[in-house]
This record gives sequence, C-alpha cells and structure tokens, in this order.
Amino acid sequence: MDVSPDKSGQGVTYRKSYKEKATDVVKAFTTKDGLIGDYDYAFLFKPNIPFMRKSRRAAPFFGLNDHMPVLLALLLGFQHALSMLAGIITPPIILAGQGGVNLASEDAQYLVSTSLIVCGILSSVQITRFHIYKTPYYIGTGLISVVGTSFTVIPVATGAFTQMYNTGYCPKAADGTKLPCPQAYGALIGTGTVCALLEILLAFTRPRMLKRLFPPLVTGPTVTLIGISLIQSGFENWAGGSGSCLDRPETGNFMLCPSNTAPHALPWGSAEFIGLGFSVFVTIIICERFGSPIMKSCAVVLGLLVGCIIAGATGYFDRSGIDAAPAASFIWVKTFPLSVYAPIVLPLLAVYIVLMMEAIGDITATCDVSRLEVEGKLFDSRIQGGVLADGINGLLSGLLTITPLSTFAQNNGVIALTRCANRKAGYAACFFLLIMGIFSKFAAALVAIPSAVLGGMTTFLFSAVAISGIRIISTVPFTRRNRFILTAAMSLGFGATLVPNWFQYVFTYQGDNRAKEGFFNAITLVCETGFALTAFASILLNLILQEEIEDEAIPAEGTANKADEEADREEWARIEKGRAGDLENGGQVEAVKEGTKV
Repeated sequence: MDVSPDKSGQGVTYRKSYKEKATDVVKAFTTKDGLIGDYDYAFLFKPNIPFMRKSRRAAPFFGLNDHMPVLLALLLGFQHALSMLAGIITPPIILAGQGGVNLASEDAQYLVSTSLIVCGILSSVQITRFHIYKTPYYIGTGLISVVGTSFTVIPVATGAFTQMYNTGYCPKAADGTKLPCPQAYGALIGTGTVCALLEILLAFTRPRMLKRLFPPLVTGPTVTLIGISLIQSGFENWAGGSGSCLDRPETGNFMLCPSNTAPHALPWGSAEFIGLGFSVFVTIIICERFGSPIMKSCAVVLGLLVGCIIAGATGYFDRSGIDAAPAASFIWVKTFPLSVYAPIVLPLLAVYIVLMMEAIGDITATCDVSRLEVEGKLFDSRIQGGVLADGINGLLSGLLTITPLSTFAQNNGVIALTRCANRKAGYAACFFLLIMGIFSKFAAALVAIPSAVLGGMTTFLFSAVAISGIRIISTVPFTRRNRFILTAAMSLGFGATLVPNWFQYVFTYQGDNRAKEGFFNAITLVCETGFALTAFASILLNLILQEEIEDEAIPAEGTANKADEEADREEWARIEKGRAGDLENGGQVEAVKEGTKV
C-alpha cells in the first residue's frame, strides 16, 4: 500500500493500491451495501407540508472520501446537475439570441449542448485535484467545486456586440435589423482565452495577498452591479424578449415577439407574457416553501418545467428546431473564427478578477459546508488549486467554443441540504451533464423555451447574483473610509448601468486610424459597463485611501453612547440615594410634629 498522504481528503488518509481500488469498485456494483446501502431515501423526497409530522432524525453526513452507495451517489449527483442546469444554459441562450449575436437556431443549440459537455468535463478537473510535478502547486480543489458558464461576461458581451453592430464590425440589413454575426462571438471567446492568462498568473500569488488586493470592499460592489445590470435582461425577456421586438416597431418582422411568424406571437409587454413568466417565479417560491430537500435545490429547474408545460399547452412552443436537431452533438461540431477584439480586453480582465474572487469565496464556502478546515496550509493549497483550475478552465473554454466559466456557488446549498460532500456525487453530476449535452435534442428543447418563461427564471437567478454581492458587502466594516469608497465606486456603477449610453458621444473621431478608433472604443466600453467602472474605481480608492485611526471600527463599549454609562449610573445612584434620604428625613419631621400636637 502507498502510504503517501492524500491531501485531497479530510485530514490525512492513505492512498489505496490499484488492486484495492478495483476490489472496491467490484463490491460497489455487486453487493447490496455497495449499490443501495441503508440510507433513508425518503428523506430527499418528503415535502414540507403544514401539519405533517417531521422526522427529528438528521440524515447521515457523507465526508469527502467516505463510503457511499452507488444509487445514492447517482441520485445526489443528478440533483447537483439539475441545480446547475439553469445557470449553465442561460448565458449561451442569451448571447446567441436577439440580444446577442443573432445566431441561427442550430448554432444556439450547439452552444447549449457544448456548454453542458464542457462544464461536465472541466468540473471533473476541479473535483479531482492534480498535483503539478516537482512543485508545491495543484490544479483543482479536490472538493465538489463544479463550474458553469459565467453570468459575469454577459453585460460585457452584450455591450460589445452592440458596439460591433454600430461600428460596422457586424452586419445589418437595409432596414437596420441585426444579422447573424459569428465573428463577434469568435472575438469574444478569443479575447477571453487570452485574458484568462491573468487569472492563471494570479493563482501563483499567495491567497492572503490576493485577499489584500481584492478584498470584499472591491468584490462586493462589483458583484452587486453585475447582478443589477443582468436583471434588466431578465425583465426584458419576461415581457416578451430582449431583441428587436422590444421597441414595439410598427413595421417589419418584429412587430410581435419573438417575431411575426412565431407561434402565438404577441406585442412586447403583453399580459400573456407577464403571466407566463410569473408562473415560473411563483413555482420557485412554492417549491422553497413546501418542497422536499431535492425539490428545494432544484426549484429553479422545476419552475422552468412548469412554465414550459403551460407554454406548450397554450401554443407558445415552436418544435421545428427540435425536429431538425441531430440526435447527438459534441465539441467542435461547429466552430467560430477566433480573434482578439481590443475594446473588450480591459472589461474582460475585470471579469477574470471577479471570477477569481468568486472562486475564492465559493471554495471557502464549500470547505465550510464539507466540514473541512477553512484556514491553514491545506486550505491555502485548495484556494491556489481552485483559482489555477478556474483560470485554466477559462482558457480551455474559449478553445472549446464556450465563454468563460466560473465556480458555481449554488451547489454549496445542495451539500448543506443533503449533507453529502462526497466526491462520488460530484463525478455523478459531471456524468449527467455530459449525457445532457451529448443528446442534442435536449439542448434543442431548451433553446425553444419561450423568452417569457426564460425571463421568469433568469430574473430570479440574476437577482441571486446581486444578493450575493450585498452579502459580501455586509462583511465589510462600515467605517467612514469604507463608506466613502463604496459610495464613490457604486455611484459610477449605478450611473453607467441606469444610463448606459452616457459616454457614447464623448469621442467624435471619424478618421481611418483603426488602432486609434479601437482605443477610443475600449474606453467607451469600459465607461459604459457599470461593474467594470465600479471594480476599477474601488481597487484604486482602496489602494490610495489609507485607514485613519479615528476611522477604525469602534467597539460598542467605546462609542459616545456607551463611554459615560458607568459614571451616569453612579451619578443616578447618588441622586436616588439623596431622594431617599430626603423622604426619610421628611417622615421623621412629620412624626415629631405629630408627637408635639399630641
């Protein structure tokens, strides 16, 4: 037996030989204990119905390397995959749709399928944890740290695509309709691949140094602004769509949403669209209130399913894309021309900084819910490995035709809810993601989901991003200095988010110098991206504004209200004592007077 320490486990265990591992695999699939075990499966499916008797016995906790039945691993892995599904499919659907680069239906289906496949493959990298030969560095966390397509890139991408159409980089029809622009998508993933090198380099920096350079004071407002900017897209889809029908034109093919020829097409903002999205939103709330543990962690997917059932029953679905889709798909079935688009370099660098800090926070939370240490050398090693894997995943995702990935946080809720931190469940989740992605009919069905149904789901997801930012901000001491930094940084971010074209007319250059024009476009794009402005402003102010002595957080006992409490109590005691003495003396005088009268 190899007695070298297994740094992936809880504490220090010992690695098994290949023969012992093979024996364990055979037992897992040939014995009742290995296949089913004695787990209380009803716990996962028992709903939280009022007046229903609840079991007081907690489910067993499965640690990182504990023995776990195969059926339970598959079941909990499927739960993890479902909790990831909505987050994985949303970015490619938005970026390939009318609010993005207007790709054909088969291209959008390919991107959804490939997103599922790539996320399944690269999640296994994070879960496995590889040691870099003859170095103290690792790739991966060794935890259930799964990855998915990042929402953070959406505001940058949509802003860049709008600029590309306005500058002639992408084609338009004679009537101004945006035509498919695969070269814009190729520019996005190509630039993202290059910018991923920043996160890879930062992964070799000490985690404490990273936290000092990018503290919650920087990442909190940045994540909040990302969520707020995304909610606009979610609400536009909820009302019917975020494409050309949004302005309710009186002529053309987009007088109705999603187009005049679509089944059950209606004007943008119609009550039917609002109600369809609302059915998704209400279902999510009902699942949270009354659902079983497995329903709660999959509430968003169940809400999407209910919305799809209603939409299908009322004639909103167009099944032509599903019928035309191939039976199977895989990576590189379709490709896009890779290039570097200079104006989005700075915004994407800000994206990777945010992704790195998100990874650190999510890995810390995963260690916590997995009952592992959240400080010390092993924890720092997990952070280093997780950030490095996150950067490498960002680089590989572009080469695999997908936008940058991020470490998902929602799976921490699944771990806490099911009390399972075992990596077998993580590998099972990767397996199910691969199956979902390879069968492209499944992706075609997801692409066919009406915008109103998708909007009801994405509004909830994007709001969760904003709330995550607020939670990060809540960890910051509200000293005068920190309040000033938050105010200054978020004022720029809120302004650029609410008035996105405020910087559009600053540069009026009309010459033939493409480099100069690209430089001006880069500045314009950064200034019109709210979270990028907030990120750069908060980083700068955090570095140049020093913490002052009087600015430091004052403990409760040192505040003005508390400082003189002891002296006030002593003074009040003297006053009360004096009053009591006066009353006693007064009583004696009265008694003397009464005695004299007698």
